[in-house]
Amino acid sequence: MKGRAFDMKKRKQKGIVAALGGTLAASAAVLGAGDFFYRLCLTQTVDKTKIFSAPHNRPSDDVPPSTVNEDMVWLSRQETKERTIFSEDGLCLRGILLPNPAGGPWAILCHGYTGHAEEMADFAREFYKRGYQVLMPDARGHGKSEGDYIGMGWPDRRDIVCWARHLADKERAENIVILGISMGGAMVMMASGEKLPLQVRAIVEDCGYTSAWDEFHYQLKMLYHLPSFPLLNMMDMFARKRAGYGLKEASALKQVAKCKIPMMFIHGKKDSMVPYEMLRPLYEAATCPKELFVAEQAGHGESRQAEPEEYWKRVFAFLGKYLDVC
Repeated sequence: MKGRAFDMKKRKQKGIVAALGGTLAASAAVLGAGDFFYRLCLTQTVDKTKIFSAPHNRPSDDVPPSTVNEDMVWLSRQETKERTIFSEDGLCLRGILLPNPAGGPWAILCHGYTGHAEEMADFAREFYKRGYQVLMPDARGHGKSEGDYIGMGWPDRRDIVCWARHLADKERAENIVILGISMGGAMVMMASGEKLPLQVRAIVEDCGYTSAWDEFHYQLKMLYHLPSFPLLNMMDMFARKRAGYGLKEASALKQVAKCKIPMMFIHGKKDSMVPYEMLRPLYEAATCPKELFVAEQAGHGESRQAEPEEYWKRVFAFLGKYLDVC
């Protein structure tokens, strides 16, 4: 009997050890996956081909291709200036200034996820043509700006405040407008809830997301057919530890509710990278003077290509209402 009891106790102990080992292995796997998704989504060190080549993230075949390469050539021929400032947490941030002989209002143009300042050349060309002076910043962790992570607009919102103050103080800008596309759209919405200089007259966001959490929840489902728990929670933990912000904290939805500056919301109805369904809650949350433009045939970031004449007419008519220009 004693031998049998001893054997049962030994088997029970082995079972506990096996179960504990399985739990530890599962925990290690989840932690590893969380670390992978952090590096995939929030750093520039991991190849993102899988993200951008996914069917729901690819450009539409029904919209004219972007002219950004042609416009980057145009930009390279202009008399631009490189400018640097320091963020509130000590990063050296780089931007491209494009002064205009007309000496008109200033436009801060914010690029998208993994992009850089020069990719806003098509926007810069249109604003320049209409008499605006232009600032195109590299977001932290992008282009020539310092930073080890992608901010998804949240730490970047304070950088936009710094850039606006720079224009007001150093360039004596009296009229500033801010436009952002995709992550840049989320960025300017997040900045809208901060104390921007009085010289900032209006904001245009194009296809920004409600929050970093919502966007990654959607992409995790579409790319890997996985639920948000527990992988997104682990990624959030790594973001807090390494980048200093949480994915739910990075909320454009909460920020636009605090905004008092006039804002225009733009989205393509066929957007499947930042789902069109994110537009309505953002627009409804905004308590500021606001306008809405939906491009019926446009995918992600394609509204200006799908309906260029209407896009620019609406954008500049909106901005013109709020500029303090004689």
